[in-house]
Amino acid sequence: MAVKIRLQRHGKKGKPFYHLVVADSRSPRDGKFIERIGSYNPNTNPATIDLNFDRALDWLAKGAQPTDTTRAILSYKGVLYKKHLLGGVKKGAFDEAAADAKFDEWLKAKEAKIQGKAQNVAQTKEEAKKAALAVEAKRKEAVAATVAAKNTPPAEETPEAEAPVEEVVAEGEEVVEATAETAAAETTEAPVADAGASEAGAEEEKKTEE
Repeated sequence: MAVKIRLQRHGKKGKPFYHLVVADSRSPRDGKFIERIGSYNPNTNPATIDLNFDRALDWLAKGAQPTDTTRAILSYKGVLYKKHLLGGVKKGAFDEAAADAKFDEWLKAKEAKIQGKAQNVAQTKEEAKKAALAVEAKRKEAVAATVAAKNTPPAEETPEAEAPVEEVVAEGEEVVEATAETAAAETTEAPVADAGASEAGAEEEKKTEE
């Protein structure tokens, strides 16, 4: 019987998650399986993988063939690398302690890489959130300014200060009085001048007769 390690789909439309199962290659994808060895949730970032490491390694040692996606998951979790190291131990390339040391070193590097990715994702989300808040604040300020402009009445032009009517009337009366006095003075001076001219003429006539 050919045995496969593959994914079994669950979840709702648009948000699936999967079970990692060991099943007969002839059975339907979501049908009967031999053993469930883990789960895979691609909806998170990074993806959440829960795997029974020892059982997956045991099935690989027994000859179970993973599908392409399942192979990538097993490689990501280090199952394939562990199988490779155990093969080197069987061939005598190094002992089991050296294999464990190499695997522990690889595992630490992998965990550091995963942690760094998670931090980058969190930082990116935080920056995106701050940027969204800044845009929202600017939008609110623009709306508030628009509302204030609509509610503020237009500024009215201040008319120039006009002189009171009483002052204008008083000034007019003063001008009329001044004009009348000037005219009277001219009228008075004119007869005096004429009288003087008449007297001068009479004296000249007397002198001529004499």
